[in-house]
Amino acid sequence: MKRRRVPERTKDTEMSLRAFHLLFISLSVILAAFSAAWAVGQYRLEHETIYAVTTVGMIAVAAGLMWYGTAFQRKTRNL
Repeated sequence: MKRRRVPERTKDTEMSLRAFHLLFISLSVILAAFSAAWAVGQYRLEHETIYAVTTVGMIAVAAGLMWYGTAFQRKTRNL
């Protein structure tokens, strides 16, 4: 029975994981921004409080993700 060869971890692998993480954070910020824009549109049409709350919440989520992305980028800059 042949053993499988396990690839060694390299610095390139870690960098691609870092890049994927930053990409995922960026896409999440964009999704939160679009969700906030949708909630603003709904609030203009229906004037229900839940849409205003959703807008504020999504803006807070986007701001938090941007802060996290910046902190993550600074922390992992030298990997």
